[in-house]
Amino acid sequence: MIQISIVFLAAFLALMTGVGIWGMRKTKTLGDFFLGGRSMGPWVSAVAYGTSYFSAVIFIGFAGAQGWQFGLNALWIALGNALIGSCAAWLVLARRTRRMTQNLDAMTMPEFLQERYGAKHLKPVAASVIFFFLLPYSASVFKGLGHLFEAVFHIPYDAALLIMIAFTGIYLILGGYFAIAITDFIQGIIMFCGAAAMIAVLTGQGGGLAAMLGKTLENYQVHVPPSAQPSLITVLSLVFMTSFGTWGLPQMTQKFYAIKNEAVISRAAAVTTVFALMIGVSAYLTGAYAHVFFDLTTVPRGESGAILYDSIVPTLLTDRFTGNLQLLLALILLLVLSASMSTLSSLVLVSSSSVAIDLYPSRIEAKTGKDRSVAMMRLLSALFIIVSYFISRFQFGFIVTLMSLSWGVVSGAFAAPYILGLYSRGITKAAAYSGLISGLAVEIILFFVLGAARSPLAASLAILVPFIVVPLVSRFTALPDKALLDKAFEGI
Repeated sequence: MIQISIVFLAAFLALMTGVGIWGMRKTKTLGDFFLGGRSMGPWVSAVAYGTSYFSAVIFIGFAGAQGWQFGLNALWIALGNALIGSCAAWLVLARRTRRMTQNLDAMTMPEFLQERYGAKHLKPVAASVIFFFLLPYSASVFKGLGHLFEAVFHIPYDAALLIMIAFTGIYLILGGYFAIAITDFIQGIIMFCGAAAMIAVLTGQGGGLAAMLGKTLENYQVHVPPSAQPSLITVLSLVFMTSFGTWGLPQMTQKFYAIKNEAVISRAAAVTTVFALMIGVSAYLTGAYAHVFFDLTTVPRGESGAILYDSIVPTLLTDRFTGNLQLLLALILLLVLSASMSTLSSLVLVSSSSVAIDLYPSRIEAKTGKDRSVAMMRLLSALFIIVSYFISRFQFGFIVTLMSLSWGVVSGAFAAPYILGLYSRGITKAAAYSGLISGLAVEIILFFVLGAARSPLAASLAILVPFIVVPLVSRFTALPDKALLDKAFEGI
C-alpha cells in the first residue's frame, strides 16, 4: 500500500510542478498572476471554486465529527453547501462581481471595498483582517497535510511539511492563479472520482444504499441518545456558516473576478453544484456510515475514553479498503491531498495579495503590470508559505486561537459590505466600516463567551449582524459621490 501511494504521490507532485512551469510562461503581469488575466472558462472556474471550498477538513474532521454526532442530518450540510454555498453564490454574486470589479479596476476584496465606497483607509484595514486571519488558516491546512503524510506515507511530520511547502511553492510562485486554476481542475477530477469510488465501495459493502441508510438511522439512535443529539439551532448554524459564510470569503469571491465573461456563469453554477453535491454527500455520508461499521466499543477513542472524531474516517477507510481495494484507497488519499493543496494555494495567494496589492505603496506601478509587481507577488507568496510552515511547525497558542476564529471573522467582516455594495447604491462609506467592525467584534466576543463548541453559532451571528448594521447606518450617513456610484454600477 505504501509503495502504491508513494508512486501516486510522486506522479501527482510531478504533474503539479509541470503545470507551474507551464503557467509561468502565461504570467506576465500582476493581473495574470492574481486573476489569470480574467480569462477562465466555466469548467475551470467552477472546479477551482469547488476545490477551494472543500479541504481535507471535510473528509477527516467534519465528516467524522458531524457524521457521528448528526447521523444522516449531516447531509443537510452537504445540501446547503451545494445549493447555497455553490449554486446560489454563482447566480447571485458572479455577474455583478465580475462587472463591478472591472468597472472599478479592482483585483482584491480590500481594493473593491475601497473603490466601491471611496474609502481610502478601508483597504488597509480589510487587508490586515485577511493577513491576520487567513494566514493562520492556511497554516492549519499545512498542519493537517503534515499529519496525513505522517500517517499514510510514514514520512516524519517535519519532512512532510517541507515537501508540501516545496511543491506548493513551485506551482504557485511560478504560475500564479493560472497554475492554481489548472491544478485545481486536475485535483478536482481526482476529488470527484475518489469521492464517487469511496461512497460506492462502502455502500456496496453494507448491502446497498437502502440497507445502509436504514442501518445508519437505526444505529445512530443507539449510539447517540436523544439528549446528546444536536439541536435544530446547531444544525442550522452549521449549514448557514458553511454555506452562506463562503459568500464573504475573499479566496472564494476571487473566482468571480477571474471568469472570462458573464456567459460562463450559468454553466459554472451547474458544474459547481454537481461537484459540491458529490464531495459533500460522499464525505458526510461516509461519516454517518461509521454507525454501521463501528459500535460504541470499536469506534476510535483516546486514552481518556473520548471519541476521536478525526480518526473515524481514516480508520474506517483503512479497515474497509484492503486487499484489491488498496489501489482505490491510494486514489482516495490523493483525493484528500488534492482537497487540501487546492484550498491551501488559494489561501496563500489571497493572503499574499493583502500585502503585495493592498498594502504595497506603489499600487499605480503595479497596475501597469511591470515585472517587478509580479516579482513582489512571487516573493510574498514564498514568504507566506515559509511563515505558514513555522506556524504549523511550532503551533503558538495565540495562533491556534486565530485559526478557530478565521472563518467567522473574515466572512463576518466582509459579507455585508461586499454583498450589499453589489446591489444597493444606498450603502455608505460609514456603513461599510461599521459592517466590517461589527462582524469582527461579534465573532471575537461570542467565540469567547459561547466557547469553541458553539463556534458555528458565533460565526453565523457574526455574519448576520452586519446585515442589520450596514443598512441602519446607511440611513443616517452620507452617500458616496454620485460619479463614483455611476462608475461602479455602469452596465449593471
